[in-house]
Amino acid sequence: MTERALWQLSACELAESIAARRISAEEAVGASVERMRARNATLNAVVDDLGDEAIAEARRLDAVMAASGPVGPLHGVPVTIKENIDQKGRATPNGVEAFKDVIAPGDAPVVTNLKKAGAIVIGRTNTPEFSFRATTDNPLHGRTLNPWADWASPGGSSGGASAAVMSGMCALAHGNDIGGSLRFPSAATGAATVKPGLGRVPAYNPSAKAERGTLAQLMSVQGVIAREVRDVRQAMKALVEYDPHDPWMVPMPFEGPAHEGPVRVAFTKNTFEFALHPAVEAALDKASDCLVDAGYEVIEIDPPLVRECADTGYRALMGEVRELMGPDIEAYGSDTIKRIFADYFAIFEPFEGKDLLLAMAKRAHYTREWLLFMQDYPLVLTPFLFGPVYAWNRDAEGVEGVRDVLGQAHYSFAMNFMGLPAGNIAAGMHDGLPINVQIVGRRFREDMILDACEAIESRVGVMAHTLFEREG
Repeated sequence: MTERALWQLSACELAESIAARRISAEEAVGASVERMRARNATLNAVVDDLGDEAIAEARRLDAVMAASGPVGPLHGVPVTIKENIDQKGRATPNGVEAFKDVIAPGDAPVVTNLKKAGAIVIGRTNTPEFSFRATTDNPLHGRTLNPWADWASPGGSSGGASAAVMSGMCALAHGNDIGGSLRFPSAATGAATVKPGLGRVPAYNPSAKAERGTLAQLMSVQGVIAREVRDVRQAMKALVEYDPHDPWMVPMPFEGPAHEGPVRVAFTKNTFEFALHPAVEAALDKASDCLVDAGYEVIEIDPPLVRECADTGYRALMGEVRELMGPDIEAYGSDTIKRIFADYFAIFEPFEGKDLLLAMAKRAHYTREWLLFMQDYPLVLTPFLFGPVYAWNRDAEGVEGVRDVLGQAHYSFAMNFMGLPAGNIAAGMHDGLPINVQIVGRRFREDMILDACEAIESRVGVMAHTLFEREG
């Protein structure tokens, strides 16, 4: 066994050690619960502590292990669930005080699939109001801090998830992403993630009283944030189990066929009219060098229509949001979130009526152009944030603050609008904080994205190790 504390081990290391009976599930979960309770008072990542229930479940799984072996590949691995999806008997407030008494009648498919794989939920993590900010703060639970620096955002909307997993409270953290909510937190904290493509991971909330809007259905996906790429891969294999509650889901194996010959990677540094920070440029170059060293063929070329696709997609989403969520935002949102939505609408003027229908129809055009482009370039290396991580409240500082954070997120929004998978991985540091890059892949090829992310991680290092060493 390694000399590292149990809470520092990766999900894969924990699962392997439990399966080999070197440690028990109770030991693994107990260590994470102890770590959660030690760090959460400062970070405020977990807002519903399920530690006692988790330890009891770990004991039950240890009995199962003794009788018949592991129940699945994540047997005994401690995980957290973001508080905007259903977990039976727990509140699903979505960061909104008025919804704090919405109690889930059943588990969302993500929770079901993680439990089937043997994972144990130790807590539920914080999310901003309506899960619609690139930072994590709300009147119900308060602000989540970045474990690297208290002035920095932990990202959003899965900021509780990123802070929990990177600080060692859990080995895996569930999150979701409609415009970057897995990738902003990963970029802010140096975590690893992949935003799955449309139809990959089932999504459904039994507590929902109405269906989500069509664009929310097309753009929002469920996934995980982890400290290491191999953990993302292992969790994704569990999450893609078919569930008929989601009519968009396509039951396919997680791993696709082997690619013949070197994989060609399109590489772009194009940030349109915005400045590219030297630290981000250095991280992109480092990521490119890592991929070349690993045998990839990296070619500098701009992929098609990113700026236009992102603007069209987000203006369409804002049109849907204003029409369908607007009344709830007005009735139940804080003054802060109302101002932020007004700024969203100012930067991404919402489409209405016929224009909204035409924008939704044009989604096919953008996706087609990318699918054709990706016949030649199965992977695309892009910036994600154009600068280092932003201050925790920057998106609440008027139109300019929103523009600094979300107004430059074209490589994020475009992938949601087209339904393409995209991973984030750290490829450098700046002023003591990690810098992440994005890798986009073909439909249903999250496995290829993770292969490339692993090639970078193996050469740059795991950011959480640096964070733990700094803590001493």
